[in-house]
Amino acid sequence: MTRRLSMPLMCISALALIAADGPPPHKPAIARESSAAVRTVAVKSAPHVKPVRRLARKPARPRPSSPVAGIAMANRAATVVPAAHAYINAAQVYPFSEGAIYQVYAAPERVTDIALQPGEILGAVASGDTVRWVIGDTSSGAGAGKRTHILIKPFAPGLRTNLVVTTDRRTYHLSLISTAGAATASLSWTYPHDALIALKRAAAEAEAAKPVAAGLDIASLRFNYAISGDRPSWRPLRAFDDGRQIFIEFAREVTTVEAPPLFIVDGKGQAQLVNYRMNGRHYIVDRIFDAAELRLGLKDQQVVRITRLDAGAVTLNRKAR
Repeated sequence: MTRRLSMPLMCISALALIAADGPPPHKPAIARESSAAVRTVAVKSAPHVKPVRRLARKPARPRPSSPVAGIAMANRAATVVPAAHAYINAAQVYPFSEGAIYQVYAAPERVTDIALQPGEILGAVASGDTVRWVIGDTSSGAGAGKRTHILIKPFAPGLRTNLVVTTDRRTYHLSLISTAGAATASLSWTYPHDALIALKRAAAEAEAAKPVAAGLDIASLRFNYAISGDRPSWRPLRAFDDGRQIFIEFAREVTTVEAPPLFIVDGKGQAQLVNYRMNGRHYIVDRIFDAAELRLGLKDQQVVRITRLDAGAVTLNRKAR
């Protein structure tokens, strides 16, 4: 009897425990991967969108490992070698640059001519090897066109040295190399800096030679103006008018110094700044005045007075200097 009742009692106890703890937790369903093949779709980029261009980094400049290596690196960077396009007939023509080293190829039994600028006066010639190189100088032409020539010739191929030439205008640095083949027949320079200075000088001279104003009738010019007062470097040379305008002429140096402003002085001695324009070394005033002053400075003011002689007496609050 006891055995038959034990199984139901155990089942009842298990059901009671389940009811007390609640139903078992629900396991989530795991989606299975589809067995269908995966398709790859190519997406075209918009036609107006350009790819990003990466900027290439500049290679870092190598640093010299020692002072000697730094000197060698600087010399290599400053060396100008012959170029086929820079020949005029058999003459190699370099544009001169201060501090550059010009390479010259010479050969035994051949003389290389190094021609300086016409009118340039030779100072000294120095070479690192005066035993195996023959170095001399001569000249051609006369007067302003006189030209100095440095003549060099090596005794053997495979030699290297340097040459320094000083003149009254500049210093030339040359690297001499002797070969068993062809040699430079002639070498000279162009001088861009001198050409620029010459252009500026010519432009300044042309500007100075231009008439102060167009359409002036010389017969109508009147020079009846007196200049008095201080004597600064900018003191005008003269003043004149054509009946409509007054022209105040200065020395050429006025373009290189501080120019003074112009004041018209009325009969009561009151000064008023007047409009004028500068053309070269002339002030042009578009009216006729009886008296005016050029003033420059505050504490130690310099004053130059310009008075028209046929004008009526002008009473000034300050005495003329």
